[in-house]
Amino acid sequence: MPDPADWAALTPAQQDQRRAALKRQLQQATPAERQEFRRLLRQRLETMSPQQRQALMAQTRERWDAMSPEQRQRVADERRQQIQAMTPEQRRELAQQRRVMLDKLSPEERRALREKLPQD
Repeated sequence: MPDPADWAALTPAQQDQRRAALKRQLQQATPAERQEFRRLLRQRLETMSPQQRQALMAQTRERWDAMSPEQRQRVADERRQQIQAMTPEQRRELAQQRRVMLDKLSPEERRALREKLPQD
């Protein structure tokens, strides 16, 4: 389980290597092990202070902004495939987890997140 602060300190290349290793491990893990990994990761993120979460989001945004359009599309397609591969129950659980996480954000964090959403 990577520590968010340690993860943020890694270079993008190191993060890519760690991400690939984690992905391989999770592919070989049982569904229960994958669920436990997600629970622990979510728990770590929830225990971070608002400032730590904002710094992590800023670093993630910088990494996203540094990606080429092709890389962004690849990442988005991979995530879309992951969600499509989920069962309806897993999707409902994911939506519930996201609602719980959003409820824990400060008003400033929620406002910043809303500003980043695409306008219809």
